[in-house]
Amino acid sequence: MFSYGGFLQLGVKRLNAWARTDQKRSALSFFTMGSSCSNNLGIPPGNGPNAVGCTDFMMDHTAEGTFFRLYYPCQEMESAEKPDWVPCKEYFNGLADFMKMNRALSERIFNYLFGSFKIPAYLDAPFKSNEKCPVIIFSHGLGAFRTLYSAICAEMASQGFIVASVEHRDQSASATYYFCDKPESERSNASLTKSSGATQQNLVKEWMYYRALRHGESEFPLRNKQVKQRADECILALDKLTEINSGISVQNVLETQFDWSTLKNSMDLCRIAVMGHSFGGATVIEALCKEVKFKCGVALDSWMTPLDDEIFPRVKQPIFFINSEKFQWAGNISRMKKLDSAVIQRKMITIRGTVHQSFPDFTFLTGNWIGKLMKLKGEIDPELAIDLCNNATLAFLQRHLGLEKNFNQWDPLIDGEDENLIPGTNVNLLQSAI
Repeated sequence: MFSYGGFLQLGVKRLNAWARTDQKRSALSFFTMGSSCSNNLGIPPGNGPNAVGCTDFMMDHTAEGTFFRLYYPCQEMESAEKPDWVPCKEYFNGLADFMKMNRALSERIFNYLFGSFKIPAYLDAPFKSNEKCPVIIFSHGLGAFRTLYSAICAEMASQGFIVASVEHRDQSASATYYFCDKPESERSNASLTKSSGATQQNLVKEWMYYRALRHGESEFPLRNKQVKQRADECILALDKLTEINSGISVQNVLETQFDWSTLKNSMDLCRIAVMGHSFGGATVIEALCKEVKFKCGVALDSWMTPLDDEIFPRVKQPIFFINSEKFQWAGNISRMKKLDSAVIQRKMITIRGTVHQSFPDFTFLTGNWIGKLMKLKGEIDPELAIDLCNNATLAFLQRHLGLEKNFNQWDPLIDGEDENLIPGTNVNLLQSAI
């Protein structure tokens, strides 16, 4: 999933088959629990000194606007609500479409497995930070959406970052939405004044689902077009954060309870990074090429196919590739190697025992049996893997954003100096392929 859905698709097909039997409930319970109790499953909270809040932002209600989930340091809110990990059933439908499964049956399975989990952050909690926060723009993978990387985003926010997890509208997300204007005849008379702006009562939600390759269609033209739009969406999210930081009044179409004015002068816009997984890793490279405000990039198990070779020499910022042990192949790694530089730091490590899905949150929400069946878990403990990823990322960001933190305690991880890390790659490359 999120670049190649075959293994997860196979797992869900098997679950679909089981779900059609009279033993559906017991089978699902058994495989969900694996060798541990399902009550112990959940997305790990951030390890940093800050409590974490989150809220959603949509500016310009159309498909051309920006839509992201914001994670940020917040006031401690013990009684505050934590949002659902999957916001509504349409996202389950999108996942079913992405994997070419029956919507009704897959929705029941996904809801059974994942419907009770919460994001480890307080919804709309008041922003609180004793210093200006560096900024990360995060790009999800193919078939994902804005909430599925909350373990990474919440960790970064707990360490003092403001993180915008973009939900892409290039038809690479399994599902997303925007709004269309209601016909004049259906609009509320109370909201027709020029000063009212676009309020939800005058809008109709329009869902956008994943667009699969058509029969006989070449993949590169579609993915190349999408990665360019994705990079533009990351830049647009940064532009909106810049406006918010400057104190410009913004209208959030979603009408959340969060007070956006509290973010005025909260961000250190000299310290901005871009980060992403899989297709989001390719988006990192494209965004670095397009926007010099991004001072560095972190690409998690990047899928390099969507990128034009001609952009590689135009990327001038440091890049950190963090790969899984089981996903990468020689052709993909060789494209990463084209970004090697004698003067700009380009680093690569591989986390032992990991799979492609060791980076999204799914890996924390399934027991061993179903996790291995659906290729959502590797051989390494998922929390250890994500801690290695996050700590190495923090060390790299401190180095290249000039942060005055203690993240340099993890500097050895950047060079793969840990028993669970491989410096560079585990993939054998022919010299001619590099």
